[in-house]
Amino acid sequence: MSSLLRVQGQIGQRTLLLTTAAVPLTGWAVHAVTLHRQLAATRRNPLTGLLRRDSYTARAHRLLARRDDLAVVMVDQDHFKAVNDDFGHPAGDAVLAATAARLTAWAGPRASVGRLGGDEFAVVVQVTAARLEQRLAQLVRMLHTPVVLDDGRTVDVAASVGAATTGVLGTRDLTVLQRAADAALYDGKHSGRAHLATAAHTTLPSVNGRRAGRPGTAVWRRAA
Repeated sequence: MSSLLRVQGQIGQRTLLLTTAAVPLTGWAVHAVTLHRQLAATRRNPLTGLLRRDSYTARAHRLLARRDDLAVVMVDQDHFKAVNDDFGHPAGDAVLAATAARLTAWAGPRASVGRLGGDEFAVVVQVTAARLEQRLAQLVRMLHTPVVLDDGRTVDVAASVGAATTGVLGTRDLTVLQRAADAALYDGKHSGRAHLATAAHTTLPSVNGRRAGRPGTAVWRRAA
């Protein structure tokens, strides 16, 4: 009987030691998770949940260094000021959030999707040349789907899309690809379809990888 009590006591002591050791580890684990979430929040735009410019750029560079068949896609909302003027700024925020959700769903988890500022977005995504036209047409349809607000009102939306691929342009330079995609976007502004960049689009002047002369570059000398 005494032997049984000694064994039970030893087991109890070991259990107590393991439990005591686990407490600080659990505390550190909770702290690490909290810290990770805080760091992740600093990398993302609070309204849309998309990567901020710096984080988008860093991820885009990694993708371009490691993968083939990549496309850089630039997106601008069409007539976004009219949405704010006619429906109010909360409606404009809802449109931006909806656009971000659509871009994320379209691009998938392995892409780099960022909000560059205002109503301008960028995506670096892997897509084969054979599927590029079909995928871009799908994106345009998604971005032209009306947004239903919380109060039941419906907002008609549209976006202009330009794309540049590593295969067509023969480069993995993000600045060159963004400049070309941005120039193609403005060639087809308000056309209702995506425009693909050619080598000619790479020769246009740019500021921070965006077409020079676009709104926001003339005064501040940087892209929006």
